[in-house]
Amino acid sequence: MKTEDFFNTLNVHKDKSLLFEYAPNVLVGANYHITEVKHVTIDSVDCGGQTDTWKETIVQLWESPSELGKTQYMSCYKALGILNKVGKMKPYKLDAEVKFEYSNANFHTAQLFVNDFEIRENNIILKLAIEKTDCKAKELCGVPEVDALESVSNNASSCTPGSGCC
Repeated sequence: MKTEDFFNTLNVHKDKSLLFEYAPNVLVGANYHITEVKHVTIDSVDCGGQTDTWKETIVQLWESPSELGKTQYMSCYKALGILNKVGKMKPYKLDAEVKFEYSNANFHTAQLFVNDFEIRENNIILKLAIEKTDCKAKELCGVPEVDALESVSNNASSCTPGSGCC
């Protein structure tokens, strides 16, 4: 989901509560806060020597230990207020992918992308997902497209020193 799409979705549903599902049927606690917004430029070189650049908006979610047991979620209206304040200080790149950085005692810190969202009663639920790592230079490095299990064993032999890859 692009940053602009995220803002538009929040605007359309200002009266709803904003919930985040970080694993199937598992929600970020109602005690979450938006603690940081990062405007990130990725400037990368892949294992095939190809360069790429893109932008991301990363919104950090944190669960306050002093608010455990809280049942009322942040509203889209309040989230927009926070995000708009940030935008006045550091303008957003609206075509940047939006991601959510989150962790808790049972879930490692991860930057999660928005896979989908659903409206359920007076809630909007953003369904977050992890993005698996991948080789962007498969064709250049001669790494065949195969299923995930085969890929692990094939990549070990394909990306060896001196192969022109990795």
